[in-house]
Amino acid sequence: MTLKAETKLQVCYDLHTRWDFHCLIMKMSNTEQPKVTTEPHIVKEEVIATGKWVKLEKTTYVDPAGTTRTWETVKRTTRQTNTEVDGVGIIALLKRTLHRDCVVLVKQFRPPMGCCSLEFPAGLIDEGESAEAAALRELKEETGYKGEVVGVTPVTCLDPGLSSCTTQIVLVNINGDEMENINPTQQLEFVEVVLLPFDEFQTKLDELLKKEKIVVDSKVYIFGMGMAQAFFKPRELPVLKQ
Repeated sequence: MTLKAETKLQVCYDLHTRWDFHCLIMKMSNTEQPKVTTEPHIVKEEVIATGKWVKLEKTTYVDPAGTTRTWETVKRTTRQTNTEVDGVGIIALLKRTLHRDCVVLVKQFRPPMGCCSLEFPAGLIDEGESAEAAALRELKEETGYKGEVVGVTPVTCLDPGLSSCTTQIVLVNINGDEMENINPTQQLEFVEVVLLPFDEFQTKLDELLKKEKIVVDSKVYIFGMGMAQAFFKPRELPVLKQ
């Protein structure tokens, strides 16, 4: 190799090396500093107003970025000691000979909504009471039915963007052939019992909504959507319609 060729090769090598070094420096200078994160936590809670059943608090907390913020939080005043749950919701299935299985719902006027709502039977847990016992008591009071607990969920939140209210959903079977369940006697005057067939739950729910001025509890409608999927027939799948 001639001296001239070697010189040209060395120049090319030097330029390439300098370019790589320049790119490395630029990359290092443009690298973002890792974001500092922190565990979100409550700093303090200040009561703004208190009623018989609920209270409003100003919650000061630290977000994941380490910024201190405030939130308006609603809490129940009725939560019992040494528990994380406020109440129970009851999904009750009425089973009768020669009848379709039905889901037991209740309709009642709800002042915050300004109209009647359709809900699962529900209520608050009393001091020293288990979720199962509370569910059977509330079911008897609101519907007159006596049932048997077959399942209980963990503690779940109801509206976490607004309140700290929690619930456990209790699954109950009702033997509709038992004498006390043939003509059940309610203990609450202004609650109407509504029975909807289990296998056509969402269809009948939608029909009811068209006929009456009523709002449906989101838990009830989500349950209906789940049942609709559970009873979905394979031939109705779009891919099988082709």
